[in-house]
Amino acid sequence: MNILFLPVSAGGGHERAAEAVKERIDLKYPSSRTMIVDALKYISPLIDRLLIGSYINTIKNTPNLYGKLYRLSDYDSNIISISKAISSALSGKLQGLIDSFNPSAIVCTHPITLQMVSCLKKKNSVFCPVIAVITDFTDHMLWKQDCVDAYVVGHEFVKEKMIGIGIPPGIIYNLGIPVSMAFSERKNRKKLLNRFGLDDCPTALIMGGSLGFGEMQTAFQMLQKSKKVSQIIAITGRNQKLKAQLENCSQDTGKSVRILGYTNLVADYMEVSNFIITKPGGLTISEALIKELPIFLMSPIPGQEEKNAQFLVNSGAAVRITPEDDIDSILRQTVENPLRLRHMKEMSRFLAKPQAGEDIVLLLEELIYQNMRNTVKA
Repeated sequence: MNILFLPVSAGGGHERAAEAVKERIDLKYPSSRTMIVDALKYISPLIDRLLIGSYINTIKNTPNLYGKLYRLSDYDSNIISISKAISSALSGKLQGLIDSFNPSAIVCTHPITLQMVSCLKKKNSVFCPVIAVITDFTDHMLWKQDCVDAYVVGHEFVKEKMIGIGIPPGIIYNLGIPVSMAFSERKNRKKLLNRFGLDDCPTALIMGGSLGFGEMQTAFQMLQKSKKVSQIIAITGRNQKLKAQLENCSQDTGKSVRILGYTNLVADYMEVSNFIITKPGGLTISEALIKELPIFLMSPIPGQEEKNAQFLVNSGAAVRITPEDDIDSILRQTVENPLRLRHMKEMSRFLAKPQAGEDIVLLLEELIYQNMRNTVKA
C-alpha cells in the first residue's frame, strides 16, 4: 500500500489530519510506503509564500475581507473558474512526484490539492483512487471536483450539505475528522501534573491553532482576572511573538502559568485541563471533543471557522464567548453547573469520532481493492 498525502500549510490542521491517517497506516501496515508532501511547497516555495502568505496575512490583518472572499468563492462562478484555472496550471508540477511514488491512493486534505489531482485524473494522468478529507464541519464549493472517489466528512450534517451542492451521496462517507491516536488515550491526571510540574487545581487551556491566532492575549487577560481559575496553560504554536507577549504579562498574576510554543503534547495538556478557550479550527475542536473537554470558542476566522462555531454551539457541545463577557459568570453556568457540564460532555461524546483514522484506512483498503479489480477487468 503506497499512500500519498497532499496537504498545504494553511494552518496546521490539514497536515495534522494527514499525519493522523498516516499514523494508522504505518501501524497496521509497517511495510507500507506513506508520504506527506506539502503540495505548494513542492511545486514552488515562491508560489507557496505568495498564496499561503497572502492567506495568513489576510486572516491576521483583514479577517472580514477573508470572510467576504470565502463566501464569494462558495458561489461566484468567476472565482471558482479562476481557482480551477490556477490549479490546472500548477497540477502538472505534481506529475513527476506522483509518477515516481506510484501511489495506490492519493489523500487530499485541502481543496487546492484536490483541484490539482482532479485535473490530472481528468487528463488520465492519475489512475489511483483519490480521497478528499474535509477538515471542517461545513461544505464549500471548492471541494466539489470531478474524478474524486470518496469524500470523508465530520458529521451527517456536512454530508447533507455536500449532497446539496451536487456531490453524489454514494461517495460521501461520514467517518469523522481524523486526529492523532494520542487523543484517545486516557492517562492518569495526577501523574501528568507531576510530570509537567503543574498544580492540581482548576486549570484553563488556551489555544490558537498552530499559528497562535485569535484573541489569545485577550483570553489570557480574562483568565488572569478570574477568581475561579487557578492555573493557565497557553499554547501559542509557532507564534513566538505572542509567546513572548504572554510571558511578559504573566508576571505577578497570583496564578500558576505555563506558556508553551509548538508542542506535540497537546493531548496531555488537554487531559490535565478543565476547559479550553480556542478559536474553532476543525482539528483542535475535534481533538477537544474526543477528550470531552468543555469548549469555549473565541474569535473564529470568518468563513469556515464561523461555520464550525455555529455547528458546535447549536449542538450544545460549545459556548461562544467574547472579550466583553464575564468569564466567571460563564464558568458558573457551565463547568460549575453539573447538568450543563454533563450535557456538554454528552454532546462531545456524540459528536466525537475517535475511530475516524481507522475507518479512513478501511475505506482506503476498499477503494484500492476495487481499483485493482477494475484494472484487471480492463
